[in-house]
Amino acid sequence: MPRIRFRDLATGLLGLCLTATITLGAEPTASLKKGTPDLKSAGPLAFGPEGILFIGDTKGAALFAIDTGDRAPAAEKRAFQVKDLAGQVAAMLGTNAKQIAINDLAVNPLSGNLYLSVSRGRGPDAVPVLVRIHADGKPEEVSLENVRFAKADLPNAPGANDQGRAESITDVAFADGRVFIAGLSNEEFSSRLIAIPYPFSSDGFDGANIEIYHGAHGRFETKSPIRTFVTYRIQNQPYMLAAYTCTPLVKLPVADLKAGAHVKGTTIAELGNRNRPLDMIVYQKDGKDYLLMTNSARGVMKIPTEGAGTAEGITEPVTGGGKKGLGYDTIATLKGVVQMDQLDERHAVLLVQADPNGSMDLQTIELP
Repeated sequence: MPRIRFRDLATGLLGLCLTATITLGAEPTASLKKGTPDLKSAGPLAFGPEGILFIGDTKGAALFAIDTGDRAPAAEKRAFQVKDLAGQVAAMLGTNAKQIAINDLAVNPLSGNLYLSVSRGRGPDAVPVLVRIHADGKPEEVSLENVRFAKADLPNAPGANDQGRAESITDVAFADGRVFIAGLSNEEFSSRLIAIPYPFSSDGFDGANIEIYHGAHGRFETKSPIRTFVTYRIQNQPYMLAAYTCTPLVKLPVADLKAGAHVKGTTIAELGNRNRPLDMIVYQKDGKDYLLMTNSARGVMKIPTEGAGTAEGITEPVTGGGKKGLGYDTIATLKGVVQMDQLDERHAVLLVQADPNGSMDLQTIELP
């Protein structure tokens, strides 16, 4: 159950457009035009229908839809076990691992192939690269010359020289005919999540302003960006579950996110401060739903979603690094995980920081 659906069984500070929907019967590739996308950076990834890959361009404050042409269904998804992935990607690109940054990974739910968004080089001159990993573990660069693509520029993005530009897009997901994008804007309520209907149209999009209560900080906030999020259904209604730095977990019913509205998300957990969520998936095991979230300082958390619908909102300070609301188990065997995506109903693919010097491995695990 990868990120293509309501992530997948189904926030805080974000903006969302719910007014536009996908045209019934629209061919997913019909709106794409052939050319070379002016991608300035390659950040968060998410797959849509028919092998369409969405790439968040933080430098360009834009979303690209790329036709990978990778639509052949896999009879069985093969596990990825790749040592020194960054070194192999660097060698393929004619450089060394210190000049490579792997920004995100996404599994194509049709073919089972894995895609990486990569920066070749460091600083403002870094070049965006899209890399595909086949089942044999070998990387190859995906040419972006003369491909079918579409582009949607994000409104009210931080200026190119503003500090917030690097967080204009922090996560991306596709669900229910729309691409959801978390990040920062240049507005007073700067943290937002916007939704763009796919295929892209000329109707545009705007959104609601949303704030959350951050227990570790003891206040309502409107400027901290979502770090990672999933879409999820509670009592068959679509919600968003979003995680922020330090680490509140927030739910927000999609039905409340109307253009021009001001909505307060419900903080259903404080999971410990001095921590940054890195990535999150939702899955089912033994008839129950769980979030699996990796973090900068608190390992990989397995969070039962059973109480998400009835959890009371946290509205008072949670001090001293304390925890409140939904509980979690730490998966002690998983260390150094920086990115993840679901491979199939029983497995996930992990990008693991194997050592402090930068070596990264790909691993496939059975979901805990």
